[in-house]
Amino acid sequence: SGILFGQWLGTIISVISISIGALILYIIGNFFFKDLVEKILEKKFQKYIKLFQKNEFYYFFVYRFIGGLGVPFGLQNLLPVLFNMKKMNYFFSSFFGFIPGFFIFNTIGSGLNKYIEKSDNFNFTDFLFSPEIYFPILMFTGLMIISLFIKRKFF
Repeated sequence: SGILFGQWLGTIISVISISIGALILYIIGNFFFKDLVEKILEKKFQKYIKLFQKNEFYYFFVYRFIGGLGVPFGLQNLLPVLFNMKKMNYFFSSFFGFIPGFFIFNTIGSGLNKYIEKSDNFNFTDFLFSPEIYFPILMFTGLMIISLFIKRKFF
């Protein structure tokens, strides 16, 4: 979306869209599959359930911020079924947790678009070392390092 809409608008569209989609999946899972989700996932995620019940907004925000601990995205959306998370907390913790990652990806997409517009031929080295690309990659690397520290501290 960064290529199509630019850095800022692409981030806004992406974050709102994925947050609404995740909320819809959570609502469907909570309504139709609550018993099944509890039966399958409760034993595997017992330590997280206790952690999330302490402060569901904060811990789910951190969980989204660090990328869901490697859990596939569909399961990330169903995990809060185990601790009956409030829908508003789910939406806003997802929304704010998604912003840093999506901002970086949309910045890279916007930088790619700018590079293509101003260059006559594509050179990967020039592309990689253009400020529109290497700065977001450095931001992404920083985000990953921060995520590792957060993961070790909280999870």
